[in-house]
Amino acid sequence: QVQLVESGGGLVQAGGSLRLSCAASGTVFSINDMSWYRQTPGKQRELVAGTTRGGSTNYADSAKGRFTISRDNAKNTVYLQMNSLKPEDTAVYYCFARMWFPGSSGYQNYWGQGTQVTVSS
Repeated sequence: QVQLVESGGGLVQAGGSLRLSCAASGTVFSINDMSWYRQTPGKQRELVAGTTRGGSTNYADSAKGRFTISRDNAKNTVYLQMNSLKPEDTAVYYCFARMWFPGSSGYQNYWGQGTQVTVSS
């Protein structure tokens, strides 16, 4: 069974940096899009950054210029480098991937368990 395993969250002061990692474990055949989302209590989960298998990227306006998404296809891993962190970046960050398996009708959506990022002022 495939799982997305996240790491790298924690507590950091405003202006600091964190690097999140998300690795797909288990028997992986093909991963298409990989993305990072975040969610705060009472709010909908929102896209932070995404990347395609070919390396194209997109960012939320709040992340542009501060965050960088990258992936290592050989390791089935996606990263999110977060710099110049602000208190409003505090949230649970979730990894998302669309994966294909033999016998499936198409790509399926997978979510990680979430990792807490807290930015103190």
